[in-house]
Amino acid sequence: MAEPDLIAAVATAPGLGAIGVVRISGSSLRELLVPLLGREPAPRRGVLMDFLDSQGQAIDQGLVIYFPAPHSYTGEHVLELQGHGGPAVLQRLLKRCVELGARLAEPGEFTQRAFLNGKLDLAQAESVADLIEARSEAAARSALRSLKGAFSQEIHSLVADVTTLRMLVEACIDFPEEGIEQLEAASARPRLKALLDRVQAVESAARQGSLLREGARVALIGRPNVGKSSLLNRLAGEDVAIVTHIPGTTRDVIRQELVLDGVPIYILDTAGLREARDPIERLGIDRTREVIRSADLALVVVDVREGLTVDDETVLGELPSGLEKIIVLNKIDLSGGSAGASESPRGCEVRVSALSGEGVDMLRSEILRAVGWRTGEEGVFLARARHLEALRAAALHLVRAGERYGEFELFAEELRLAQEALGEITGEVTADDLLGQIFARFCIGK
Repeated sequence: MAEPDLIAAVATAPGLGAIGVVRISGSSLRELLVPLLGREPAPRRGVLMDFLDSQGQAIDQGLVIYFPAPHSYTGEHVLELQGHGGPAVLQRLLKRCVELGARLAEPGEFTQRAFLNGKLDLAQAESVADLIEARSEAAARSALRSLKGAFSQEIHSLVADVTTLRMLVEACIDFPEEGIEQLEAASARPRLKALLDRVQAVESAARQGSLLREGARVALIGRPNVGKSSLLNRLAGEDVAIVTHIPGTTRDVIRQELVLDGVPIYILDTAGLREARDPIERLGIDRTREVIRSADLALVVVDVREGLTVDDETVLGELPSGLEKIIVLNKIDLSGGSAGASESPRGCEVRVSALSGEGVDMLRSEILRAVGWRTGEEGVFLARARHLEALRAAALHLVRAGERYGEFELFAEELRLAQEALGEITGEVTADDLLGQIFARFCIGK
């Protein structure tokens, strides 16, 4: 019987498929090979073999690849059984592995073992899940860049520079009478400024990557019958919302995902904001207000023929103070106006026709600008919220270090805190409960 540390899982998606993969990992894997396969397969070569039950009968036949430690994904002995993709066959095979001493793997446990065994750092491990979950080609490319270590290399380089600066400051603590002269001779102040600039540049690239990963929530709001649903249909390229001339048709929030320049954009068409007597419409309006509070951007749709009415001004007045907004002047096909974008005291205004599509491409560009996307993905890392928080914390401590330039102990402490914040990204400084939260979001078998 194999030891309890042996884990097994179906690594392919549920449902019918041509091929299904069962993955097994653990230090005692070799004890399982003969009873399961009849013999030990050659390392790192695809071998056609029978997968055997307890009576020596074939459960299935398929390709076997054996990766002896440490040259494997997890750093342990790993076996991949690539058989037919029927759920019944895969479950029989998984059951056989459990009979031989394996236990069912937890979500993300293979990748967690890769991290714990030094095959990946934490940022790379997270990018595995990001690559699987990528919603666009741009997101997939950025996730792969992080998986290959581009993001980690930037962080390691920053940590190395902070370490060098810390060494200079620590030397000043030991010889305070020559401290300032030593720092000036080593160009400590320019080094600190350059380091802060680099951290902020990495944070900017990571913020772009966070947009690729998380997307942006865009609320379509405005008075009834100004063309919100028509605009949603035009942006989506299909009829996803009912369009009528009857005010109050939209009663619930309609969610539609778009991908603009690789960025997932979640358009939320809401009930028209007005005083409503219908209790169902009032519920829709309450949900509209909830959507507005959680949105990253508001598209305030206005009938261009009427301009901004008192009711429109009321809608604008209800928006949270920090919420980005674009005023969409719709129905230029009826007013005889032309498409375009301009700045006003109220913010960006875009003139469009939801009916004909005129000006809608311009609106798409303004949406991307408003949510913070810069065209082009070179150097973008598919970052998570915790990465951004760590980078912001590191930048803050570097700013404080500059403020404590002549106070060596405090200067050194701020540098230490900056280094610790950066180390959290790659897992050099990590709490066990954080690891549990990260890997629990992975799919089974990865």
